[in-house]
Amino acid sequence: MALPLYSGRVSTPTMRPVIKIISKKIFRVKLHGSDMLLMLLTGAASGFFFYWHQSVDLDNGPMGYMFLCAVLFFWSLRKAETSGYLHQHTINKFETQKTIKTMKKLIITSILAATTLCVFAQKPSPALLNPTNHTLIMVDYQSQMAFATGNITIESLRSNAALVAGASKIFNIPTVVTTVAAKSFSGPVFPEITEFFPQATSGFLDRTTMNSWEDANVYKAVTGKGKKTIVLGGLWTSVCIVGPALSAINEGYNVYFITDACGDVSKEAHEQAVTRMVQAGAHPITAMQYLLELQRDWARSETYKSTTDLVKKYGGAYGIGIQYGQEMIKH
Repeated sequence: MALPLYSGRVSTPTMRPVIKIISKKIFRVKLHGSDMLLMLLTGAASGFFFYWHQSVDLDNGPMGYMFLCAVLFFWSLRKAETSGYLHQHTINKFETQKTIKTMKKLIITSILAATTLCVFAQKPSPALLNPTNHTLIMVDYQSQMAFATGNITIESLRSNAALVAGASKIFNIPTVVTTVAAKSFSGPVFPEITEFFPQATSGFLDRTTMNSWEDANVYKAVTGKGKKTIVLGGLWTSVCIVGPALSAINEGYNVYFITDACGDVSKEAHEQAVTRMVQAGAHPITAMQYLLELQRDWARSETYKSTTDLVKKYGGAYGIGIQYGQEMIKH
């Protein structure tokens, strides 16, 4: 994975001199104002398709440029035909028409082949998480629950929880934050969570049951999001994560859980809980993996800066690497 040292998409140079050179040097035809307008509109359409493919998470940006190439091919062929260029370099009219027909067939075949390759080879797996296909549930990131956590350092747990909470805000993920006995036992939520989800305005759902899936308010909040995939993170893995994970799977949900944003009283307890969930069909991921899977492409400039800023703050060595690269490598 390369360091994300740039932001924004690659800029497109002015099309006018490029098109003039292509038309004059390669096709040897004069470019009229109407043709220039057509090319500019085609370029705009290409850019729109490229942006649309990126925004809907299809990862098929080259499709837009293939559209532009197709129009350029047929336009240049038509100009060569109407200008008499092909006729001047062929024996007779019949041969000219045959040449044009053959060229069109080759162009169409090439475009169809490339389109098929682009659509089927670049389509991402439906098993990948994206900003619109899941609900995030953050469970019991509270002081008392963290005191006894032994499988991961508190520093790492807090940083990983921050990566998850930050990612959910950056990508507008439907999120449910739940607590257990907040006033009588477990205490306040981590400041790394309230940084992104202020308690006064985020509607934390407090409960008494250890399995949040059995709490009516939490269940209604999660199922009301309308997503059949859920992502879990929280404390403790063997109780408050296993419970909703297995319950959701039983109801037909696709479940992911963020292993390094979960904690338990011992390494053994955490690992056995992970094994149990995996055996039931849940999918383990990590906090950094979650964030980068949502970003997916550094050319997505809308979330580029927020993502790299989050990594620089909470991403450990990787974050320091990004900071170094952006400062030292000028471009």
